[in-house]
Amino acid sequence: MRIRAFQGLVPHPAHTPEVACVPYDVVNAAEAAALAAGKPRSLLHVDRAEIDLPAKTDPYSDAVYSKARENFLALQRNGTLVRETGPCLYVYQQQMGAHRQRGLVAVCHVEDYDAELIKKHEKTRKDKEDDRTRLIDTLGANTGPVFLTYRDETAVTALVAAKVLEKPLHDFTAPDGIQHTVWRVAGGEDWVRAFGRVPLTYIADGHHRAASAARVARLRRERNPQHTGAEDYNWFLCVLFPASELKILPYNRIVLDLPGLTPADLLVKAKTIFGGLEENAPPSPTAVGRVSMYLGGKWYGLRCPVDAQADPVARLDVSVLQDKLLAPVLGIDDVRTSKRIDFVGGIRGPGELVKRIDADGGVAFSLFPVTIDQLMDIADAGQIMPPKSTWFEPKLRSGLFIHTF
Repeated sequence: MRIRAFQGLVPHPAHTPEVACVPYDVVNAAEAAALAAGKPRSLLHVDRAEIDLPAKTDPYSDAVYSKARENFLALQRNGTLVRETGPCLYVYQQQMGAHRQRGLVAVCHVEDYDAELIKKHEKTRKDKEDDRTRLIDTLGANTGPVFLTYRDETAVTALVAAKVLEKPLHDFTAPDGIQHTVWRVAGGEDWVRAFGRVPLTYIADGHHRAASAARVARLRRERNPQHTGAEDYNWFLCVLFPASELKILPYNRIVLDLPGLTPADLLVKAKTIFGGLEENAPPSPTAVGRVSMYLGGKWYGLRCPVDAQADPVARLDVSVLQDKLLAPVLGIDDVRTSKRIDFVGGIRGPGELVKRIDADGGVAFSLFPVTIDQLMDIADAGQIMPPKSTWFEPKLRSGLFIHTF
Protein backbone atom coordinates (compact mmCIF):
# COMPACT_ATOMS: atom_id res chain seq x y z
CA MET A 1 0.00 0.00 0.00
CA ARG A 2 1.20 3.47 -0.89
CA ILE A 3 0.59 6.45 1.34
CA ARG A 4 2.05 9.92 1.13
CA ALA A 5 2.32 13.09 3.17
CA PHE A 6 0.53 16.15 1.76
CA GLN A 7 0.71 19.92 2.10
CA GLY A 8 -2.92 20.58 2.81
CA LEU A 9 -5.21 23.01 4.54
CA VAL A 10 -5.93 22.80 8.27
CA PRO A 11 -8.07 24.98 10.55
CA HIS A 12 -6.45 27.83 12.42
CA PRO A 13 -6.22 26.47 16.00
CA ALA A 14 -8.52 29.22 17.26
CA HIS A 15 -11.30 28.05 14.96
CA THR A 16 -10.90 24.26 14.93
CA PRO A 17 -13.99 23.32 17.01
CA GLU A 18 -16.21 25.48 14.78
CA VAL A 19 -14.72 24.31 11.48
CA ALA A 20 -14.84 20.57 12.24
CA CYS A 21 -18.21 19.09 11.34
CA VAL A 22 -20.01 15.80 10.99
CA PRO A 23 -19.73 13.97 7.66
CA TYR A 24 -21.99 15.37 4.95
CA ASP A 25 -23.96 12.14 4.59
CA VAL A 26 -25.11 11.61 8.19
CA VAL A 27 -27.40 14.66 8.20
CA ASN A 28 -30.09 16.02 5.90
CA ALA A 29 -30.21 19.64 4.78
CA ALA A 30 -32.36 20.78 7.71
CA GLU A 31 -30.08 19.07 10.24
CA ALA A 32 -26.98 20.50 8.55
CA ALA A 33 -28.47 24.00 8.64
CA ALA A 34 -29.25 23.64 12.35
CA LEU A 35 -25.73 22.43 13.15
CA ALA A 36 -24.15 25.29 11.17
CA ALA A 37 -26.45 28.01 12.52
CA GLY A 38 -24.37 30.81 14.03
CA LYS A 39 -21.18 29.06 12.89
CA PRO A 40 -20.01 30.76 9.68
CA ARG A 41 -16.70 28.89 9.79
CA SER A 42 -18.28 25.41 9.82
CA LEU A 43 -17.23 23.26 6.87
CA LEU A 44 -20.88 22.32 6.45
CA HIS A 45 -21.14 25.59 4.47
CA VAL A 46 -18.88 23.83 1.93
CA ASP A 47 -19.95 20.20 2.17
CA ARG A 48 -23.67 21.07 2.26
CA ALA A 49 -23.71 24.50 0.61
CA GLU A 50 -27.44 24.28 -0.11
CA ILE A 51 -27.96 25.43 3.49
CA ASP A 52 -26.87 28.92 2.35
CA LEU A 53 -29.34 29.05 -0.55
CA PRO A 54 -33.13 29.50 -0.62
CA ALA A 55 -35.22 26.72 0.83
CA LYS A 56 -36.08 23.90 -1.59
CA THR A 57 -33.01 24.58 -3.74
CA ASP A 58 -32.14 21.43 -5.68
CA PRO A 59 -29.06 20.08 -3.82
CA TYR A 60 -27.60 18.94 -7.15
CA SER A 61 -28.04 22.29 -8.94
CA ASP A 62 -25.20 24.39 -10.37
CA ALA A 63 -25.86 27.02 -7.70
CA VAL A 64 -24.96 24.62 -4.89
CA TYR A 65 -21.53 23.71 -6.28
CA SER A 66 -20.81 27.34 -7.10
CA LYS A 67 -21.74 28.34 -3.56
CA ALA A 68 -19.57 25.57 -2.12
CA ARG A 69 -16.54 26.89 -4.00
CA GLU A 70 -17.32 30.47 -2.98
CA ASN A 71 -17.55 29.45 0.69
CA PHE A 72 -14.40 27.31 0.47
CA LEU A 73 -12.35 30.19 -0.93
CA ALA A 74 -13.77 32.57 1.67
CA LEU A 75 -12.63 30.31 4.51
CA GLN A 76 -9.10 30.47 3.09
CA ARG A 77 -9.16 34.25 2.59
CA ASN A 78 -10.37 35.01 6.10
CA GLY A 79 -7.75 32.80 7.76
CA THR A 80 -10.09 30.07 8.94
CA LEU A 81 -8.24 27.49 6.83
CA VAL A 82 -4.46 27.85 6.57
CA ARG A 83 -1.92 26.12 4.33
CA GLU A 84 0.70 23.90 5.94
CA THR A 85 4.30 24.99 5.32
CA GLY A 86 5.31 21.56 4.05
CA PRO A 87 4.06 18.00 3.53
CA CYS A 88 2.61 16.39 6.66
CA LEU A 89 0.94 13.29 7.98
CA TYR A 90 -1.24 13.39 11.10
CA VAL A 91 -2.30 11.13 13.93
CA TYR A 92 -6.02 11.49 14.61
CA GLN A 93 -7.38 10.18 17.92
CA GLN A 94 -11.05 9.88 18.82
CA GLN A 95 -12.28 9.17 22.33
CA MET A 96 -15.90 8.08 22.84
CA GLY A 97 -16.46 7.13 26.46
CA ALA A 98 -14.04 4.33 27.22
CA HIS A 99 -13.41 3.61 23.54
CA ARG A 100 -10.34 5.13 21.86
CA GLN A 101 -9.11 4.78 18.29
CA ARG A 102 -6.05 6.31 16.63
CA GLY A 103 -5.68 6.64 12.89
CA LEU A 104 -2.98 7.83 10.51
CA VAL A 105 -4.07 10.65 8.19
CA ALA A 106 -2.45 10.48 4.77
CA VAL A 107 -3.32 10.47 1.10
CA CYS A 108 -3.72 7.18 -0.77
CA HIS A 109 -3.33 6.55 -4.50
CA VAL A 110 -6.34 6.02 -6.74
CA GLU A 111 -4.47 3.28 -8.62
CA ASP A 112 -4.43 1.24 -5.40
CA TYR A 113 -8.20 1.77 -5.18
CA ASP A 114 -8.68 0.66 -8.80
CA ALA A 115 -6.37 -2.34 -8.27
CA GLU A 116 -8.41 -3.54 -5.25
CA LEU A 117 -5.58 -2.93 -2.80
CA ILE A 118 -8.17 -0.71 -1.12
CA LYS A 119 -11.01 -3.18 -0.78
CA LYS A 120 -14.71 -2.39 -0.83
CA HIS A 121 -17.71 -4.06 0.75
CA GLU A 122 -20.59 -1.81 -0.37
CA LYS A 123 -22.15 -0.70 -3.63
CA THR A 124 -22.45 3.03 -4.32
CA ARG A 125 -25.51 4.94 -5.48
CA LYS A 126 -25.06 6.85 -8.72
CA ASP A 127 -26.74 10.06 -7.51
CA LYS A 128 -24.59 10.24 -4.38
CA GLU A 129 -21.43 9.39 -6.30
CA ASP A 130 -22.20 11.97 -8.99
CA ASP A 131 -22.72 14.61 -6.30
CA ARG A 132 -19.40 14.06 -4.52
CA THR A 133 -17.55 13.73 -7.84
CA ARG A 134 -18.79 17.13 -8.91
CA LEU A 135 -18.06 18.72 -5.52
CA ILE A 136 -14.51 17.34 -5.32
CA ASP A 137 -13.79 18.41 -8.90
CA THR A 138 -15.29 21.89 -8.38
CA LEU A 139 -13.31 22.50 -5.19
CA GLY A 140 -10.12 20.78 -6.31
CA ALA A 141 -10.09 19.26 -2.84
CA ASN A 142 -11.04 16.31 -0.65
CA THR A 143 -12.78 17.91 2.31
CA GLY A 144 -13.89 14.68 3.98
CA PRO A 145 -11.57 11.72 4.56
CA VAL A 146 -12.27 8.12 3.63
CA PHE A 147 -12.28 5.84 6.70
CA LEU A 148 -9.93 2.89 6.05
CA THR A 149 -8.81 0.01 8.23
CA TYR A 150 -5.97 -2.51 7.99
CA ARG A 151 -4.63 -5.51 9.84
CA ASP A 152 -2.38 -4.17 12.59
CA GLU A 153 1.24 -3.43 11.67
CA THR A 154 3.52 -3.23 14.73
CA ALA A 155 5.92 -0.67 13.23
CA VAL A 156 3.07 1.78 12.58
CA THR A 157 1.56 1.15 16.02
CA ALA A 158 4.92 1.95 17.65
CA LEU A 159 5.26 5.23 15.76
CA VAL A 160 1.75 6.28 16.78
CA ALA A 161 2.34 5.36 20.43
CA ALA A 162 5.43 7.57 20.54
CA LYS A 163 3.77 10.48 18.73
CA VAL A 164 0.81 10.79 21.09
CA LEU A 165 3.18 11.55 23.97
CA GLU A 166 3.84 14.94 22.33
CA LYS A 167 1.75 18.10 22.51
CA PRO A 168 -1.17 17.92 20.04
CA LEU A 169 -2.00 20.34 17.25
CA HIS A 170 -5.74 20.24 18.04
CA ASP A 171 -7.65 18.89 21.03
CA PHE A 172 -11.36 19.56 21.51
CA THR A 173 -14.59 17.86 22.52
CA ALA A 174 -17.47 18.11 20.06
CA PRO A 175 -21.07 18.79 21.15
CA ASP A 176 -21.82 15.05 20.99
CA GLY A 177 -19.21 14.42 23.69
CA ILE A 178 -16.58 12.82 21.45
CA GLN A 179 -13.04 14.11 21.96
CA HIS A 180 -10.92 14.73 18.85
CA THR A 181 -7.14 15.10 19.13
CA VAL A 182 -4.68 15.64 16.26
CA TRP A 183 -0.88 15.49 16.16
CA ARG A 184 1.12 16.79 13.17
CA VAL A 185 3.88 14.61 11.67
CA ALA A 186 6.11 16.80 9.49
CA GLY A 187 7.60 14.97 6.52
CA GLY A 188 6.85 11.48 7.77
CA GLU A 189 9.21 9.52 5.55
CA ASP A 190 9.74 6.81 8.19
CA TRP A 191 5.97 6.51 8.61
CA VAL A 192 5.52 6.03 4.86
CA ARG A 193 8.14 3.27 4.88
CA ALA A 194 6.53 1.56 7.86
CA PHE A 195 3.10 1.63 6.26
CA GLY A 196 4.58 0.16 3.09
CA ARG A 197 4.54 -3.19 4.91
CA VAL A 198 0.72 -3.13 4.95
CA PRO A 199 -0.44 -5.13 1.90
CA LEU A 200 -4.13 -4.16 1.86
CA THR A 201 -6.61 -1.75 3.37
CA TYR A 202 -10.39 -1.91 3.63
CA ILE A 203 -12.99 0.83 3.38
CA ALA A 204 -14.87 0.96 6.66
CA ASP A 205 -16.88 4.06 5.76
CA GLY A 206 -16.78 6.44 2.81
CA HIS A 207 -17.37 4.28 -0.26
CA HIS A 208 -18.92 7.21 -2.15
CA ARG A 209 -16.02 9.54 -1.27
CA ALA A 210 -13.47 6.97 -2.46
CA ALA A 211 -15.32 6.18 -5.69
CA SER A 212 -15.77 9.88 -6.40
CA ALA A 213 -12.09 10.64 -5.81
CA ALA A 214 -11.16 7.92 -8.30
CA ARG A 215 -13.60 9.37 -10.85
CA VAL A 216 -12.17 12.86 -10.42
CA ALA A 217 -8.68 11.50 -11.02
CA ARG A 218 -9.85 9.95 -14.30
CA LEU A 219 -11.53 13.20 -15.34
CA ARG A 220 -8.42 15.22 -14.55
CA ARG A 221 -6.23 12.82 -16.50
CA GLU A 222 -8.47 13.14 -19.53
CA ARG A 223 -8.30 16.94 -19.32
CA ASN A 224 -4.53 17.03 -18.81
CA PRO A 225 -2.49 16.19 -21.92
CA GLN A 226 0.68 16.47 -19.79
CA HIS A 227 -0.49 13.90 -17.24
CA THR A 228 2.43 12.06 -15.58
CA GLY A 229 0.81 10.24 -12.65
CA ALA A 230 2.57 12.39 -10.07
CA GLU A 231 -0.20 15.01 -9.87
CA ASP A 232 -1.99 15.56 -6.57
CA TYR A 233 -5.36 14.64 -8.12
CA ASN A 234 -4.13 11.03 -8.21
CA TRP A 235 -4.23 10.95 -4.40
CA PHE A 236 -7.17 11.21 -1.99
CA LEU A 237 -7.58 11.91 1.71
CA CYS A 238 -7.84 8.95 4.12
CA VAL A 239 -7.63 8.09 7.80
CA LEU A 240 -6.18 4.61 8.32
CA PHE A 241 -7.03 2.79 11.56
CA PRO A 242 -5.65 -0.53 12.82
CA ALA A 243 -8.47 -3.07 12.88
CA SER A 244 -7.97 -3.93 16.56
CA GLU A 245 -9.01 -0.42 17.60
CA LEU A 246 -12.27 -0.08 15.68
CA LYS A 247 -15.75 -0.30 17.11
CA ILE A 248 -18.60 -1.57 14.94
CA LEU A 249 -22.11 -1.18 16.25
CA PRO A 250 -25.10 -3.15 14.98
CA TYR A 251 -27.63 -1.86 12.49
CA ASN A 252 -30.94 -3.01 13.97
CA ARG A 253 -34.20 -3.65 12.11
CA ILE A 254 -37.84 -2.67 12.70
CA VAL A 255 -40.60 -4.27 10.62
CA LEU A 256 -43.50 -1.85 10.79
CA ASP A 257 -46.33 -4.40 10.63
CA LEU A 258 -47.09 -8.12 10.78
CA PRO A 259 -48.73 -8.87 7.43
CA GLY A 260 -51.71 -11.12 8.12
CA LEU A 261 -50.14 -12.42 11.35
CA THR A 262 -50.85 -12.02 15.03
CA PRO A 263 -47.93 -11.78 17.47
CA ALA A 264 -48.74 -15.34 18.54
CA ASP A 265 -48.54 -16.52 14.92
CA LEU A 266 -45.12 -14.93 14.48
CA LEU A 267 -43.82 -16.52 17.68
CA VAL A 268 -44.90 -19.97 16.48
CA LYS A 269 -43.23 -19.49 13.08
CA ALA A 270 -40.03 -18.09 14.61
CA LYS A 271 -39.86 -20.97 17.10
CA THR A 272 -40.17 -23.48 14.27
CA ILE A 273 -37.60 -21.76 12.03
CA PHE A 274 -34.96 -21.21 14.71
CA GLY A 275 -35.49 -24.38 16.71
CA GLY A 276 -36.91 -22.68 19.79
CA LEU A 277 -37.05 -19.29 21.45
CA GLU A 278 -35.37 -17.96 24.58
CA GLU A 279 -37.84 -15.94 26.63
CA ASN A 280 -36.71 -12.78 28.44
CA ALA A 281 -33.58 -12.65 26.28
CA PRO A 282 -31.12 -9.78 26.72
CA PRO A 283 -32.07 -6.79 24.54
CA SER A 284 -28.57 -6.77 23.05
CA PRO A 285 -27.31 -10.18 21.86
CA THR A 286 -24.12 -11.35 23.52
CA ALA A 287 -22.47 -13.28 20.66
CA VAL A 288 -22.39 -13.89 16.94
CA GLY A 289 -25.20 -16.25 15.96
CA ARG A 290 -27.81 -14.71 18.23
CA VAL A 291 -30.56 -12.20 17.51
CA SER A 292 -32.95 -10.61 20.03
CA MET A 293 -36.54 -10.05 18.88
CA TYR A 294 -38.87 -7.55 20.57
CA LEU A 295 -42.53 -8.37 20.13
CA GLY A 296 -45.61 -7.61 22.23
CA GLY A 297 -43.64 -6.01 25.05
CA LYS A 298 -41.19 -8.88 25.48
CA TRP A 299 -37.70 -9.86 24.28
CA TYR A 300 -37.09 -13.28 22.72
CA GLY A 301 -33.77 -14.83 21.74
CA LEU A 302 -33.21 -16.48 18.35
CA ARG A 303 -30.24 -18.68 17.48
CA CYS A 304 -29.14 -18.26 13.87
CA PRO A 305 -27.81 -21.55 12.48
CA VAL A 306 -24.64 -21.14 10.46
CA ASP A 307 -23.62 -23.34 7.55
CA ALA A 308 -19.84 -23.55 7.76
CA GLN A 309 -19.71 -24.20 4.00
CA ALA A 310 -21.70 -21.07 3.12
CA ASP A 311 -20.05 -17.98 1.70
CA PRO A 312 -19.07 -15.20 4.16
CA VAL A 313 -22.13 -13.07 3.37
CA ALA A 314 -24.59 -15.93 3.89
CA ARG A 315 -23.01 -16.67 7.28
CA LEU A 316 -23.84 -13.23 8.69
CA ASP A 317 -26.62 -13.08 11.30
CA VAL A 318 -28.33 -10.35 9.29
CA SER A 319 -28.35 -12.62 6.21
CA VAL A 320 -29.74 -15.58 8.14
CA LEU A 321 -32.46 -13.38 9.64
CA GLN A 322 -33.34 -11.97 6.23
CA ASP A 323 -33.40 -15.31 4.42
CA LYS A 324 -35.23 -17.33 7.07
CA LEU A 325 -37.70 -14.85 8.58
CA LEU A 326 -37.87 -11.34 7.14
CA ALA A 327 -38.40 -12.40 3.52
CA PRO A 328 -40.47 -15.62 3.72
CA VAL A 329 -42.57 -14.78 6.80
CA LEU A 330 -42.74 -10.97 7.02
CA GLY A 331 -42.62 -10.26 3.28
CA ILE A 332 -39.52 -8.02 3.30
CA ASP A 333 -38.12 -9.20 -0.02
CA ASP A 334 -35.74 -6.29 -0.67
CA VAL A 335 -34.56 -4.18 2.25
CA ARG A 336 -33.27 -1.55 -0.19
CA THR A 337 -36.73 -0.72 -1.50
CA SER A 338 -39.29 -1.95 1.03
CA LYS A 339 -41.24 0.79 2.81
CA ARG A 340 -42.22 -1.61 5.59
CA ILE A 341 -38.78 -1.87 7.19
CA ASP A 342 -36.76 0.74 9.06
CA PHE A 343 -33.19 0.68 10.36
CA VAL A 344 -31.91 1.96 13.69
CA GLY A 345 -28.18 2.53 14.26
CA GLY A 346 -26.79 0.73 17.28
CA ILE A 347 -25.59 4.00 18.80
CA ARG A 348 -29.24 4.57 19.81
CA GLY A 349 -29.41 1.29 21.73
CA PRO A 350 -32.22 -1.26 22.08
CA GLY A 351 -34.29 1.26 24.05
CA GLU A 352 -35.11 2.99 20.78
CA LEU A 353 -36.52 -0.28 19.43
CA VAL A 354 -38.71 -0.72 22.49
CA LYS A 355 -40.00 2.84 22.23
CA ARG A 356 -40.87 2.47 18.56
CA ILE A 357 -42.61 -0.90 18.85
CA ASP A 358 -44.53 0.02 22.01
CA ALA A 359 -45.81 3.15 20.27
CA ASP A 360 -46.55 1.84 16.78
CA GLY A 361 -46.58 -1.96 16.86
CA GLY A 362 -44.66 -4.28 14.58
CA VAL A 363 -41.56 -6.25 15.55
CA ALA A 364 -37.92 -5.28 16.13
CA PHE A 365 -34.68 -7.23 15.82
CA SER A 366 -31.56 -6.37 17.80
CA LEU A 367 -28.39 -7.76 16.21
CA PHE A 368 -24.88 -8.56 17.39
CA PRO A 369 -22.37 -6.33 15.57
CA VAL A 370 -20.64 -7.59 12.46
CA THR A 371 -16.99 -8.17 13.32
CA ILE A 372 -14.03 -6.61 11.53
CA ASP A 373 -12.88 -10.11 10.52
CA GLN A 374 -16.28 -10.79 8.92
CA LEU A 375 -16.10 -7.49 7.01
CA MET A 376 -12.57 -8.26 5.78
CA ASP A 377 -13.52 -11.81 4.76
CA ILE A 378 -16.38 -10.46 2.65
CA ALA A 379 -14.20 -7.80 1.02
CA ASP A 380 -11.44 -10.36 0.37
CA ALA A 381 -14.01 -12.58 -1.35
CA GLY A 382 -15.05 -9.69 -3.59
CA GLN A 383 -18.55 -9.75 -2.14
CA ILE A 384 -20.88 -7.02 -0.90
CA MET A 385 -22.21 -6.58 2.62
CA PRO A 386 -26.00 -6.64 3.01
CA PRO A 387 -27.50 -3.13 3.14
CA LYS A 388 -27.49 -1.41 6.53
CA SER A 389 -25.37 -4.03 8.27
CA THR A 390 -22.53 -2.00 9.83
CA TRP A 391 -22.49 1.20 11.87
CA PHE A 392 -19.05 2.60 12.66
CA GLU A 393 -18.82 4.93 15.61
CA PRO A 394 -17.37 7.44 16.29
CA LYS A 395 -17.64 9.18 12.93
CA LEU A 396 -14.70 11.10 11.45
CA ARG A 397 -15.04 14.90 11.55
CA SER A 398 -14.59 16.73 8.27
CA GLY A 399 -12.48 19.88 8.06
CA LEU A 400 -9.60 18.91 10.35
CA PHE A 401 -7.39 18.30 7.29
CA ILE A 402 -8.12 19.04 3.64
CA HIS A 403 -6.18 17.71 0.66
CA THR A 404 -6.11 20.07 -2.34
CA PHE A 405 -4.99 19.60 -5.93
